[in-house]
Amino acid sequence: MRNKFTVFAIISLLIVGGIGYFLWQPIWWSLIVLIPILFIGFYDMLQSKHAIMRNFPIFGRGRYVMEELRPKLYQYFIESDTNGRPLNRLQRSVVYQRAKQELDTNPFGTQRDIYAEGYEWMSHSIAARNPHELDHDPRTPVGGPNCQQPYAASVFNVSAMSYGSLSSAAIEALNGGAKIGGFAHNTGEGGISPYHLRPEGDLIYQVGTGYFGCRSKEGGFDPEFFRERTAAPQVKMIELKLSQGAKPGHGGILPAKKNTPEIAKIRNVEVGTAVLSPPYHKAFSTPKGLLELLAKMRELSNGKPVGFKLCIGRRSEFLAICKAMVETGIKPDFISIDGGEGGTGAAPIEFSDSVGMPFKDGLAFAYDALIGFDLKKDIKLIGAGKVITGFDIFRAIAIGADACYSARAMMLALGCIQALECNKNTCPTGVATQDPELVKGLDVEDKQVRVANYHRDTVHSFVELLAAAGLEHPGQITRSHISRRVSVHVTQSYDDIYPEMPVGALLKLDTCPANWRPHVLRASADSFQPQSMAVNPS
Repeated sequence: MRNKFTVFAIISLLIVGGIGYFLWQPIWWSLIVLIPILFIGFYDMLQSKHAIMRNFPIFGRGRYVMEELRPKLYQYFIESDTNGRPLNRLQRSVVYQRAKQELDTNPFGTQRDIYAEGYEWMSHSIAARNPHELDHDPRTPVGGPNCQQPYAASVFNVSAMSYGSLSSAAIEALNGGAKIGGFAHNTGEGGISPYHLRPEGDLIYQVGTGYFGCRSKEGGFDPEFFRERTAAPQVKMIELKLSQGAKPGHGGILPAKKNTPEIAKIRNVEVGTAVLSPPYHKAFSTPKGLLELLAKMRELSNGKPVGFKLCIGRRSEFLAICKAMVETGIKPDFISIDGGEGGTGAAPIEFSDSVGMPFKDGLAFAYDALIGFDLKKDIKLIGAGKVITGFDIFRAIAIGADACYSARAMMLALGCIQALECNKNTCPTGVATQDPELVKGLDVEDKQVRVANYHRDTVHSFVELLAAAGLEHPGQITRSHISRRVSVHVTQSYDDIYPEMPVGALLKLDTCPANWRPHVLRASADSFQPQSMAVNPS
């Protein structure tokens, strides 16, 4: 579009000038209108604040005009449902305001129906603390007994988004923001690109079922390639992806239009083809095999923290992994829990809408399972599932997370307008496309600062909530701090909705809660397949 505008400008001037000189002198007056418009267009091309205007000179301004003209209350009531895939206006506003360092407050108080079913809130304390006295960079140490290079992770980090799904400029801006703000950037399963490494921000190297970056010619896991990849000093942790919330049980999808020669080389695949990651791993087939691979990855990376990511599906499978940890003594340093509401650039609608346990339920289950097998003390939990605000972080920690990921919000901080063109290679902001002309619209220097701004202000908001609850550090947050309206006349706290598991209760059948027994009995450390229940759970 930028090139087209330049051609349009030149042709317009030639036509007006030619007609005025040879045929009709009064048309020269049209230059009074045309030239200012062309100046505005070239200004739009050169400015770096707005990718839409940069990619679509003059026409891109229409987006901002309409944004100001549309009725605010109408927009709120239409978009207030947080269950839809696009974020509602209020959530987007929080991200944009913080990223751009604009006014981060709202007039007229509460803008949600607090009597609607599903409304949630945090309990504050009369004995609130001074937020200035608290640590405004809360971190959690990741690394169990066998980890030689533990990492102090920020409470809020960039979730997995691959180079390929996102543009080179978007990846570089995200990692630049991570460098400025001192938080971690998950590479996604597409491997480590030069754009991940150039800004020198902390990386969490994700290895998916396609093993991109450490892939053999046959498509399996290559230990030597993995050793080379993880030797980079920017790589702080390694995450083995079992599934993701947007399409659990399906495998990643990179449309052929996005598979450029550079991306194909990074992933060791054929250029110009649709890249479909398998829905399962070739490197292991049992819970014990999974843990053995994680131990091998820890050794190959010289003791860096290793973990796995999944969206909870069949409960007995996660419990089988827990049993394998107990039997083998091999434990991951962290586990990332994604929710069924997770986002993606491309997924079949049935998988994105109807597969996978929702984030809060999955996180509560995983935390309770680890507590029940007395494993949690050595394993950190990272939560991902529409984490946007400081309250979202507070709520996730209340359920059981030690830190959080965010993908959608970080994309909004980059300038994403949720055009829903991610799978078409036509993202107008240059965030989720490989079209060189569109990618040019995203200014890395400007957007990396916005990402860092958003992270800093959101963590600051979280710390203020911590102070309002009368707490000193995130480890003091419990499920009793969050409540939900379950009907017009009934509210419950999270410790009622998600009753916590006694430590070690799942290790013996006589202490196992009745509603957990069927799942525990079906779980085997030697197989992901559910076993027949040899003992009557009643």
